[in-house]
Amino acid sequence: MAGIKKRACDSCYRRKIQCDAAEPRCEWCEHHDLACTFNRVSRRKARGAAHVAQGAAKRDSTGSPSSRDISHQEGGQASGLLGHSQISPVLSPPWAFPLDPAAASLGAFGKLHFAGFYLGEISSYNGIPFFSAEGQRWIKLRTGQDAAFPDLCSFGPPWQTKPRPRTVFLSLDSIYSQESLELPDRNLLDEYTAMFRSSPFRLMFPPLDTVVFQHTIDLAYEPWSPSPSVEWASARACLFAFFSVISHVDGERKLQHLVDGDACALKAQSLLPHTLPGVDLTGLQTLFMLALHHLFKGQIQVAAMFESLTCRLMFMLGAHTQEPPYNNPPSGTDPDPAWLMRNQLRKLFWLCYTFDKDITLRTGQPPAIDDEHCDLTLPPGYVEVLYAEQEHDASVIHETAIPMLPSDLPLTLLKSKTCNVLYSAKALHKSDAELLRDIRELDDELEHWRLSMPPKWRPTLSFSDRTILLEPDGTASPRSMQSIIIHIEYHYLMAAIHRASGRCRAWANRESGELEGVSSSLALSVEASRSTLLYLRAAMHARFSQAFWMIIFYPLSAVLTIFCNVLLKPLDPRAEQDLELLNSALELVKRMRTSKLTPDEEAHMAMVDGFIAELTRLGTCAVQKARQEQVFGWVEGTLG
Repeated sequence: MAGIKKRACDSCYRRKIQCDAAEPRCEWCEHHDLACTFNRVSRRKARGAAHVAQGAAKRDSTGSPSSRDISHQEGGQASGLLGHSQISPVLSPPWAFPLDPAAASLGAFGKLHFAGFYLGEISSYNGIPFFSAEGQRWIKLRTGQDAAFPDLCSFGPPWQTKPRPRTVFLSLDSIYSQESLELPDRNLLDEYTAMFRSSPFRLMFPPLDTVVFQHTIDLAYEPWSPSPSVEWASARACLFAFFSVISHVDGERKLQHLVDGDACALKAQSLLPHTLPGVDLTGLQTLFMLALHHLFKGQIQVAAMFESLTCRLMFMLGAHTQEPPYNNPPSGTDPDPAWLMRNQLRKLFWLCYTFDKDITLRTGQPPAIDDEHCDLTLPPGYVEVLYAEQEHDASVIHETAIPMLPSDLPLTLLKSKTCNVLYSAKALHKSDAELLRDIRELDDELEHWRLSMPPKWRPTLSFSDRTILLEPDGTASPRSMQSIIIHIEYHYLMAAIHRASGRCRAWANRESGELEGVSSSLALSVEASRSTLLYLRAAMHARFSQAFWMIIFYPLSAVLTIFCNVLLKPLDPRAEQDLELLNSALELVKRMRTSKLTPDEEAHMAMVDGFIAELTRLGTCAVQKARQEQVFGWVEGTLG
């Protein structure tokens, strides 16, 4: 602005040298390939309260967010079992303005640092980054192009900039009506229950104990009463939550009568206030299944909220401190109810723990479960049973205390440690030496875990072609699906551990000897990201079905890391291969999804496709620009 006196950038100010304040970078920063920033705190006198009030009044008169008319309508209609229920938006109150980028921080892990540059934050809403001003400047400097995704470069998460729905619950009149809470025919429930019992889904995500669940079914189908008991409302909520989750299972589409999962989730959520006085296994299963439903829908923010509620109820039931039950139930014809209760509570603890650490990595938000307050003793014989050579029958796994989770529990424990050591608020203040030491130690622990795995299950340091066994219908078997997820999580965790080196201050002085260590660490992160895409491409013929919205996060993270490396090293011999890998990610993401998308999911996927396509275009521009500059430099050197 004309009225503001130019001042030196941060680099020139520290060196006490003249700064020409050129844009986008001054001569010194351009020559030394540094970020030209003006972030230091100025020592100015505080403005008076009258001046601040005057500025606020001026903003209101010129059309501040509080005076804008928000006409966008979001949400939709829930049909099927629920009928049609319109969810309408409301204007945000004046105190609900979108926060500025600093205040809207998604946490340390959500922030993206690469080779010393702060590029922005990864949205926990859709896994796509909204780039900071510095990140956008760096992209333009390396590519010579303006990024063509303004919607993705917004100044805050979508949940702060979009109008909020008026409610996600049914009206009070609807809740108390018999029609709104009517369950499907009992025979239909029996079909779904039988399908659940025979489905691999029950092994990967064991949200229910089928013996205990039978009692819940009997209670839920008792006659309706105008003044229902807490137990009756809790049982019905559990059944509606069960229908919402089972709607994501492939076998559900083969049944003659389909259930609207979203409508059932809405009914279960509406019953929750009437179940709060009760603290029992039924309520715990209900909350977890609602979290699972929203996670399968790709609604990670809603899933995170339900997962936090699940964890709090789990603590009340003591599942986090219970000693692991024996592998097998007590002998006898009838199952011991106390053993069944302990067994299911412990399985739900490990499910909650796994998803909590997964959500923490994706969102950068603090975990709901603190490891220091939990008994993290693995079930006896966990490795021996889970990674045995023969394929275990569903009934065998069910009758033990060993959960066949989508991931590996020791790897999940290491994931939790990575969050605390490298991406907590305390970790942001570590010196380069401390950060690199922690990276090396975590890398050693990850390698120790890898070598401890049976050879058949052991991930390779970089991708190697392997045969992924599928069922006759093209779906991955429970064991092969678990193997796929373990491989992907290994490469992702390797990338996450070494990506933390991008925060090191050594990047600011690229001529120092300290840069060699951080450069090699960053190279490992890039290689692990390549392996993620290559492995997923080999597994692309597997149908991921309900796991799609859980897995889509991994290729997006890998694509972003590879893109940043292309910008950093556009003349690297592997830059062309990396561009081909980025381009193939488009087809990879499209083929991973097999079931029909909802309108919201289609919009989400369109954003993902556009993001990957734009990164591929910008990466190509960066390589072309670097080659042109190399040719011009050679010509000038020859003529000079």
